[in-house]
Amino acid sequence: MGLRKTMRAAMAAGAVLGWGALAPAMAQQGADTAAGGPELPPVLPYRPSVSSPAQLPAPGQLELELGGLASRDGGARRASLPYTLKLAFSPEWGVLLGGEAWVSQRDDGASRLRGVGDTLLVVKRAWAMGEGSALGLELGAKMPTARDGIGSGRPDYSVNGILSRDFGSVHMDANLNLARLGGAEPGLGRVQTGASASFSVPLDERWGATAELAGTHRSGAPGTAQLLLAAAYSPHPRLTIDFGLARGITRAAPDWQFFSGIVLPLVNFW
Repeated sequence: MGLRKTMRAAMAAGAVLGWGALAPAMAQQGADTAAGGPELPPVLPYRPSVSSPAQLPAPGQLELELGGLASRDGGARRASLPYTLKLAFSPEWGVLLGGEAWVSQRDDGASRLRGVGDTLLVVKRAWAMGEGSALGLELGAKMPTARDGIGSGRPDYSVNGILSRDFGSVHMDANLNLARLGGAEPGLGRVQTGASASFSVPLDERWGATAELAGTHRSGAPGTAQLLLAAAYSPHPRLTIDFGLARGITRAAPDWQFFSGIVLPLVNFW
């Protein structure tokens, strides 16, 4: 399956799943509002940028982020269906479970590989600072659920520090992270550092735009850096659809990445 067909299938699957899962929630919210009950909380998108916000979703609301991602790097091609499940137990504590539901990749001159990707479990702590500012800390463990050639076959462990702040109408999410890679190649360091800064701004009541710089560094390996540009559309506070692209600005980063996705609630536990 080519990149265009994979992206179209991913966006179609995401749209069908999104509207199918959101319709009962919207109907229930309408019934609750008509009966004088409280409105259900909006979603808090983490995608499509590399940076995560410090804040957590509304406590008790299980949110799904699902998308399609296609990348091109010279003669190599890769397409995947990334997903994330987010659940906060309180405004301060929450968990995330994510990964790639499906991966199709082909390196230059090699045969195509297909299968599920690795799985990432994250425990998150948030601190509200007031006046649109917050701090966050994420502790993550990658479980090697992907086949050889798609994943490293070894677990990785990471810690990510987050600063989120509003500057008028501009929202910033800055991340600084450290990862210990279990599947490092000979001659390359096991510790990888990463940094990213995302800036988003509302264009009107439903549209928003995001720009981001992100990169990584590891001993013995060339550094990566990319520029990401994205747009988001929210036809309802409980649904956000995004699309955009990322351009590598170093040789070690993929030349191009194209993505689209959806964020929606699945269930409210309390």
